[in-house]
Amino acid sequence: MNNKNIYLFSATPSAEVTHINSLDFNFFQPKINFSNYDYLILTSKQAVNALAFYNKKDFINIPALCISEFTKEYYEKFGGTVSKVGNGLGSDLLPIINSYPEGTKFLYLRAKKIAGAGFNVDEAIVYESHCAQDILNFKLPIEDSTLIFTSPSSVKCFLKNNTISKRNKVIVIGKTTALSLPQGTPFQIPEISSIKECIKLICI
Repeated sequence: MNNKNIYLFSATPSAEVTHINSLDFNFFQPKINFSNYDYLILTSKQAVNALAFYNKKDFINIPALCISEFTKEYYEKFGGTVSKVGNGLGSDLLPIINSYPEGTKFLYLRAKKIAGAGFNVDEAIVYESHCAQDILNFKLPIEDSTLIFTSPSSVKCFLKNNTISKRNKVIVIGKTTALSLPQGTPFQIPEISSIKECIKLICI
């Protein structure tokens, strides 16, 4: 694959395309009594990274509900146990949460700003994101390029100094990211929300 004019705007790189870091993160450490909870809710890689600032023995035996297969795999590599997995959207986790008995306690570890989730659970703000200097300095060299966006924030950061034209092929990781595109922008979206699946769409 010739990755010269294929750009991935993400905090997670891929060797198959040109990666432009889109987000940097600040981590917080609010006081959490993990013993109060039956399950953790993890909707991003960064939520897992935030747990590294806590004593692992306090939470590692609490099973997690993960938003996607990517987050599941990432948390399992961290040493955690995953109970159930969604399909990449926060709304996918709602029926899973509602399937548990009344009184089950969930802790949603989230960013300071979120695109929307709607969980009726306890929350802890454990990180925040901001546009990385890489994406702020980036100028699209060739208009006829493929752009892969992995979050609403990556779209917003890109648009600070660039525009999306009709000559661009645009691939987004999920429906929430698609909503952040300028109105009328044609895009493709994979059936499974992952960078790997986004890259598979390049030649389609």
